[in-house]
Amino acid sequence: MRLVFMGTPDFAVPTLQALVAQGHEVCGVYTQPDRPSGRGKNLKPSPVKVAAQELGLPIYQPERIKKPEVVAQLKELRPEAIIVVAYGQILSSDILRLPPKGCINVHASLLPKYRGAAPIHWALMEGETVTGVTTMLMDEGLDTGDMLLKGEIRISDEATTGEIHDALAQLGAQLLIKTLVGLKEGTVIPQKQNGETCYASLLKREHEKIDWSRGAQEIHNQIRGLNPWPGAFTTFREENLKVWKSKILPSSQAQAQPGEIVELSNEGIVLQTGSGLILLQEVQPAGKRAMSARDFYLGRHAQTGEPFS
Repeated sequence: MRLVFMGTPDFAVPTLQALVAQGHEVCGVYTQPDRPSGRGKNLKPSPVKVAAQELGLPIYQPERIKKPEVVAQLKELRPEAIIVVAYGQILSSDILRLPPKGCINVHASLLPKYRGAAPIHWALMEGETVTGVTTMLMDEGLDTGDMLLKGEIRISDEATTGEIHDALAQLGAQLLIKTLVGLKEGTVIPQKQNGETCYASLLKREHEKIDWSRGAQEIHNQIRGLNPWPGAFTTFREENLKVWKSKILPSSQAQAQPGEIVELSNEGIVLQTGSGLILLQEVQPAGKRAMSARDFYLGRHAQTGEPFS
């Protein structure tokens, strides 16, 4: 099938590679423009651009995909379908109507739940035990188009967003290939979305701050849901501290206040929460490398009863 591919981050790379490996004709790859990165602010290409270069594919990087000249360029490419995986720009109605087989999106949730920009983060932060990928025909709404295929994976209680991201990236590639085969053979029939809906909004600073009055399970889900980016954080002695790894401990009758250090164990720092105890295992002080929570405690000469806030 003659295709245009639109994507930007690591999550999109396996799908692009799978399309080429399956013999589809990718006549153009659209990705976000190179952006300044690092201390030197040197321009850095997106992961999709790097992959497209390695595959020898034509690359387009418009600042705005909706510009008339870009739409005209897409028409000249004559794609049968446009594949969209975390591209980062909203497609106009002109683009959505352009390919005869439509614009097909690979979305990292089981729609209609977790529509929006951060579905993996929110699935973990909300304590979901199952998530997946949905392929869908795009319309002008936010992830509201007709569904094509779904694939599921389990989420363990210790899984991080980074781990689930990588698993879903591979699953999305496999599901998209099956979707294209099914559309060609007529075995995949678009289905309207129905059932419980919720939105996975962009993450803000307020979502990263740990509120120790919440329960241990909620805080643990927040920590792993924000790992490896952007990271949950707390404050100790007015110093910001990222928390990367934690563990829920059996309930205790400790009378400490939420956020107070209950004890130092061989595995890390035990804190009281609004409901139950949580063990901090890996932390990262501002401007420094990640370290074990135990080493942080000893290095700061911390004491039981001191609060995190």
